[in-house]
Amino acid sequence: MYCTDIESACHFGKHWHATYGLGYLQSGAQSSASGCGQVDAFAGDLITTNPGEVHNGRPLGGASRRWRMVYLEPETLASMSGDQHMVALTRPVIQDPRLGIALKTLLCRIENFDITQGSNSAAALACEESLVETCTLLLNAHSTARTECETAHDVSRVRDRLADESLEAPTLGDLAAMVDLSRFQVLRRFEKTYGVPPHAWLLLHRAELARGLIRNGASLVQAAADCGFADQSHMTRIFARHFGFTPGAWRKTFFESPRNNIQDTR
Repeated sequence: MYCTDIESACHFGKHWHATYGLGYLQSGAQSSASGCGQVDAFAGDLITTNPGEVHNGRPLGGASRRWRMVYLEPETLASMSGDQHMVALTRPVIQDPRLGIALKTLLCRIENFDITQGSNSAAALACEESLVETCTLLLNAHSTARTECETAHDVSRVRDRLADESLEAPTLGDLAAMVDLSRFQVLRRFEKTYGVPPHAWLLLHRAELARGLIRNGASLVQAAADCGFADQSHMTRIFARHFGFTPGAWRKTFFESPRNNIQDTR
């Protein structure tokens, strides 16, 4: 898998890719050939290509256009669809707000992971969750793949493993394998059971761990490191979102303030 972010006035000639392409037109407009004939796409539209599908592209109504794309190996979509036959995306231009949000979240998480978080395992889990969510929405609504049925599995072992391995988050594939589900199934079943997907649950668990450490005297820097947060500011964002007050306010309650109440001290 790889991603691109391109602004160009180029008129691309006919060509094809060995991968699936899914992206969105960020600004401008484009006219292009596709397996369905000539199509036009405008800012906000999603655009797709199938492996081997011949296409081209030129600006429409302006000098240039900007688009962001994620390119997926055929094996990636095959593993998520469970379909033994080659899956085809059915439309080269799509208007689907839910899929658009999922795709933008995926691209944002990948960008942040590459720039600031490196090998952070929780960030990697978040990227994987977004990839599965995006691909599933694409496959279910805009492809020839058969919809995967949801199953009733106990995913408490998934939660327990996230709690036990909170510093080094397992991959979504690891979590799925331990309960004999696909990555999509474990993602959906976990969220249905616990209200949030595995990555979000892990961050909330880390916030609870940090609360206990800070209450017992740990510094904010040490609590962030011991609970697996990328840094203190990352812990502060998650902590405040979870509890409604910052780690600094929580610490001050026990070690600085004469009164046993919480003031939002950042």
